[in-house]
Amino acid sequence: MNPVANFMEQQSLYERIGGDAALRQLTDKFYDQVFEHELISRLFKTDKDLIKEKQRLFLTQFLGGPQLYSDVYGHPMMRARHMPHTITEDDAVAWLQCMASAVSELPLSKELKDELFDRFPRTAFFMVNS
Repeated sequence: MNPVANFMEQQSLYERIGGDAALRQLTDKFYDQVFEHELISRLFKTDKDLIKEKQRLFLTQFLGGPQLYSDVYGHPMMRARHMPHTITEDDAVAWLQCMASAVSELPLSKELKDELFDRFPRTAFFMVNS
């Protein structure tokens, strides 16, 4: 096997996209859109800095980095945490559109952008509860 390919397979997606710096950039770009989005901004009305920080911690863990979210908040239990909010399929689509836009702005290869974005649709639709 190619040693470079083997090394890349051993690295988490978190590491391959650039770790914490990339996730900070992603969450900033993502929430710039979400907080202004006519359909889904209603879901994000509490402390905006805290929302962004929780997302960064979750994404770190979700993408194979350190278990930062669990260290601070316990098991993610994302569906249970989102259950108090009415989330429709249209909300999931809007969330994914904002994420796709944010991912597209990262200084990554098309392959890494695609791999990163591909992690989100299943989770977004899992949050639908109405």
